[in-house]
Amino acid sequence: MTSLPEDPTRLIVEDDRDSAVQRLQEAYAEGHISHEEMDERLGRVLIATTGSELVTALGSLPAEKAATTATIGAASGRIKRRGAWRVPRILKVESAFGKVHLDLSRAVIEDPVIDIELQLGTGRAKITVPRDAIVEVEGLTTGWKDTLYKPPRRSGPGGPTIRISGAMGFGRLKIRHARRAYR
Repeated sequence: MTSLPEDPTRLIVEDDRDSAVQRLQEAYAEGHISHEEMDERLGRVLIATTGSELVTALGSLPAEKAATTATIGAASGRIKRRGAWRVPRILKVESAFGKVHLDLSRAVIEDPVIDIELQLGTGRAKITVPRDAIVEVEGLTTGWKDTLYKPPRRSGPGGPTIRISGAMGFGRLKIRHARRAYR
């Protein structure tokens, strides 16, 4: 999510407007503003043209939560996460040689969007996502084999979006959805 423009006189772009809408939605979901107040502020955000108009529409909201980032790394061997582990907003996985297995099916996912950045030399990676997750594989370069991912026929609403990017040298990324919903 992009931050709001620092120059209040600058014309806003769609990313600025999207960030403002998301901040309002989060404030409403956390109980900081009422439904009526959210509607009124959304109207102001949607017609805003400058940074100062966005700042006015978002006035008195609590500060944004900082994105959490974690890095898991190993020179060789296995990297494995499963069970009820807390998934940060941005997860970087680095390995020169070895296998990576990330099981997010029972993980604690607090953010609506999770970015996983893979930096793998040799070895395969397997990522199991929650049954209702939406998976986006963009910006992932592979040197040897293509990514194996078959989106589910039906996906329930409300699941997190898992965005996967990075680089893999020699190995394959396999992504699958959990068979059961564990939440």
